[in-house]
Amino acid sequence: MKIPVLDLKPQIAAHRAEIMEALDSVIDATHFVLGPEVAELEKAVASYTGSKHAIGVASGSDALLIALMALGVGSDDAVITTPYTFFATVGAICRLGALPIFVDIRPSSFNIDVDLVAERLKKGCEPDPSSGLLRDKVSGRLVRTMIPVHLYGQCADMNAIMALAQQHNISVVEDAAQALGAQCNGMRAGSIGHIGCLSFYPTKNLGGFGDGGMITTSDDALAEKCRIIRVHGSKPKYYHAIVGINSRLDAIQAAVLRVGLKYLDQWASMRREHARAYTESLKETRDISVPVALPGQHHVFNQYVIRSNRRDALRKFLTDKGIGTEIYYPLPLHMQQCFAHIGHNKGDFPEAERAASESLAIPMFPYLTIEQRTTVTNAIKEFQEG
Repeated sequence: MKIPVLDLKPQIAAHRAEIMEALDSVIDATHFVLGPEVAELEKAVASYTGSKHAIGVASGSDALLIALMALGVGSDDAVITTPYTFFATVGAICRLGALPIFVDIRPSSFNIDVDLVAERLKKGCEPDPSSGLLRDKVSGRLVRTMIPVHLYGQCADMNAIMALAQQHNISVVEDAAQALGAQCNGMRAGSIGHIGCLSFYPTKNLGGFGDGGMITTSDDALAEKCRIIRVHGSKPKYYHAIVGINSRLDAIQAAVLRVGLKYLDQWASMRREHARAYTESLKETRDISVPVALPGQHHVFNQYVIRSNRRDALRKFLTDKGIGTEIYYPLPLHMQQCFAHIGHNKGDFPEAERAASESLAIPMFPYLTIEQRTTVTNAIKEFQEG
């Protein structure tokens, strides 16, 4: 592609010497898994997010899984979440034998509709006196946890979510994989819920040179449990009170991420400027809807996602012109074959389904040039006027 949807090369080039120095220090120390490098990153991420603790793990997917394990989610439980997100959100729920309860999204933000969550809890659940939780009327499972996803770099409506969670004694796991640095009413993603999950996959705003993830929390007991789970449930070493998993962050990834964290806000500012320019150029383009940063939200634009009822034709047109795009996500999770046992049908979550058919991510990365940006918007306008 002449203009890829994501280009990491100029970002790496801008900080290559600093990155290489950090990598050399890890090689010289020969401490490659967890250790001082990871501990320093954990300290920095905790401070950055405003959380008391940060726990480095092998991936964002593992962060979700370990968070749910630490909260005690299991086969008797149900977890409320969105059907319009990456697979890992719901994959973690199902791997523990729990039931995902899907709630549709708000079209303005692509994030879970809290009003519909409240309605689902009111009409679809009943109090369980023995646990103090709500019990889902259909499945009979306890509604123990909710996973709001901060999609594309904008937080879900966390004030309303936390109020609802407190009312019903529900724990909240923030899936902030795409939203490190985003804020909701002045609080950073990952510090608002009971526990937060970050991804350092290379496509993220803070990406490593491979897989990596982190869990954030201000709950001492949850943090300690996550630390134990990530090392096979071992504490002290070779003594296992619980069954954990092997999910440790590599020191090489931590070294790269420590360099990147210093520039994360600068990169986010560059992304926000590209988003502003895109929106200004495209806001009156026929049949194109641009993303909106909602009141109280500090959007960090991990992706810039437009909507068009001619999405597939637009994508082909841009591809033919050498402009990269991506579809996040072409099939909502309630329609995925692996979740057919849950029993949903097409039409159950119309906003998620509509988003899946209309959404298109266009090039977005910090070092996108004005010339590249203009080429993209001109091509979109050419297609719409054709």
